[in-house]
Amino acid sequence: MDFRSKKLINDPNDVVTEFIEGLVETYPGLQYLDGFPDVKVVIRADVSGATYDKVAVISGGGSGHEPAHAGFVGEGMLTAAICGDVFASPPVDSILAGIRAVTGPSGCLLIVKNYTGDRLNFGLAAEQAKSEGYRVEMVIVGDDCALPPPRGIAGRRGLAGTILVHKIAGAAAVSGLSLEEVAAEAKRASDMVGTMGVALSVCTLPGQVTPDRLGPGKMELGLGIHGEPGAAVADLQPVDIVVSHVLKQILSTETNYVPITRGSRVVVMINGLGATPLMELMIAAGKAVPGLQLEHGLAVERVYTGSFMTSLDMAGFSITVMKADQAILNRLDAPTRAPNWPVAVDGNHPPAKIPVPVPPSRSKKNDEGSSRPEQLSPLGHILEVAIEAAATAIINLRDNLNDWDSKVGDGDCGSTMSRGASAILEDMKKCYPLNDPAETVAEIGSSIRKVMGGTSGIIYDIFFKAAYAQLKANNHAGITALQWAGALEVAIAAVSKYGGAKAGYRTLLDALIPASSVLKEKLASGEDPVEAFVLSAEAAVAGAESTKNMQAQAGRSSYVSADILASVADPGAMAAACWYKAAALALKNKCKGVDE
Repeated sequence: MDFRSKKLINDPNDVVTEFIEGLVETYPGLQYLDGFPDVKVVIRADVSGATYDKVAVISGGGSGHEPAHAGFVGEGMLTAAICGDVFASPPVDSILAGIRAVTGPSGCLLIVKNYTGDRLNFGLAAEQAKSEGYRVEMVIVGDDCALPPPRGIAGRRGLAGTILVHKIAGAAAVSGLSLEEVAAEAKRASDMVGTMGVALSVCTLPGQVTPDRLGPGKMELGLGIHGEPGAAVADLQPVDIVVSHVLKQILSTETNYVPITRGSRVVVMINGLGATPLMELMIAAGKAVPGLQLEHGLAVERVYTGSFMTSLDMAGFSITVMKADQAILNRLDAPTRAPNWPVAVDGNHPPAKIPVPVPPSRSKKNDEGSSRPEQLSPLGHILEVAIEAAATAIINLRDNLNDWDSKVGDGDCGSTMSRGASAILEDMKKCYPLNDPAETVAEIGSSIRKVMGGTSGIIYDIFFKAAYAQLKANNHAGITALQWAGALEVAIAAVSKYGGAKAGYRTLLDALIPASSVLKEKLASGEDPVEAFVLSAEAAVAGAESTKNMQAQAGRSSYVSADILASVADPGAMAAACWYKAAALALKNKCKGVDE
C-alpha cells in the first residue's frame, strides 16, 4: 500500500518560497527578490548591481539540495542563488532577475550543473542578459564519476563537487580578478574534480508517495542527486568496502575522469545526501582519508565533511576528490561569509593523525598496578566464583534486557551491561587481586568504567567506588558478613545521592534496597551469612518485579506512559537482581556446609 511521506510542511507547492523566507530570517546577510512565487532568488543583502564593482558569481538549479545553493551565498562565495522548484530547473525569468540584481560593470559568472534543463535555461538567460549589455560567462560542472564515459551529448552530471567550484570562483572574484580570469579558475577547478554517490534510500518529494525502488538490505551506487537511478544496485556492504569502491571509481585510470595520479595533492569532501547522520559521515571520512593516502598514494590537504548538496531526505553520501595545488588551496582557505561553508576547515592536513596519549591519573599508584595472585586463598576462590557467576548471568540475559529496554528506554541496557560483564570476566583473569576483597571491588569499578557508557556505567562505577572505600576502611583483620552488608548499604546511598533516585523511582535501587534491608535484618538476627545472602537475593528479585507497578521518576523511562511501563519491569532493576542472585547462589553452592 502506498503512503504519503511525512513532512513538516504546509502546501507542497510552497516549500521553496517558505524555505527562502526562513533562510533570510536566519542569516541577516542574505535577502531575496520580491518576486514570489515565480521569481525565487536569494542574494547578498549588501550587493546591488548598480554599484557592485566585483565579478558576481551566480549559481542555482532545482531546490531540494539544501544547503545548496542558497546556503552558499555570501561574500567570498556566491553573490546570488537562483532557486527552481524541487528538482526543477529555475525558469529563465528568475535567472535573468538574479543577473540584473547583482551584476555590475565587472560582469557575472554563471556556474551551472550539467543537467539539460539547467544548461538550457541558464544559457538562454545568459544570451538575453548579454543582449541587454551585461557581461556574462558560464562554466558547466560535470563531476560525476559513477557512469561510463558518455557516448551522447548529456555528459557527466553535476554533483557535490560543484560546491568546491563555487568556493574557488567566489574567492577569485572577491580578490578583484576580471570576469575572464574568474571564469578560467572556475573552469580549471571543474576539470580537477570527481564525485560519486551511494544511497541507502530514495528521496521522497514533498506531498508524494515514498518510492520503493530500493528494497531492504540494498544500496544504490552512483545515483544522481535527484534520485535518478545509478550505475548499479548491490547488497548493503560495510562502509570500509563502500568507501574503497567509490574512491577506486573516482580515481579510475580507465575512465580518466580526473587528472589525479599517485603523489598528487587533493582535497576531499564527504557529503551527506540529506538523511545521513553526521556520525556515519565522519565514519566515512575516517576511512576515506587513509584510503586516499595509503591505497592511492595521495597527499590529502583538506577534508570537508557535512551536508553540502543533499537530495531531500535521501540516506547516503557522496565522496568528492579534487586535485589541488597551492592556488586552489588558497582559494578554498580564503574567508567567506557564506553561512554553510565550513569556515573552520583550513590549514595543512597532517599526513597522519597520531592520537594524543591519555594523561595518567594523578592518584595512580607508583607500582605496576594490581595483578592476579599466583595462588588463590579460600576467600579468593569464593570471590572468583561469585564474580564469574554474576557476570555470566548478565551476559546470558543481554537479549532480554535489550528487549525490555526497547519498550521503556533506548534499547541498549543489555548490550551496555554485557560489555561491562565481559570486561569484568576478562580483567579478572589478569589483574584482580582476588585475595584482597576491597581491592577486587575497586578493580570491578575500573573494568566497568573502561567500557560501560551512559548512565548505567557511571552509576555502577560510583556503586563500586563507594563500596571499596567502606571496605578499605574496615579491612584490618578480614571482612565480616556485616561489613559486606555495610558496604552494600553505603554503595546504595552513594548511588542515591549522586543519581537522585530513591526507593519507588523504578530504578536498580528498587532491587538493591530490599536486598540490603533483608541482608542486614537476617544477619542481625543471627542467620547464617550465606543463607542471609540468598534470602536477600530473593528480595532483590521481588523488588525488581515490583517496578512494573511503579511510575518512573528517573531515567528515560520517566518519559514513557504508565500503560507501557506496566507491561515490563525496569531493565536496570532486573539486571541488578540478576547479578545479585547469581552471586548468592554461586556462593551457596561453593560454601555449602562451610561457615564463613
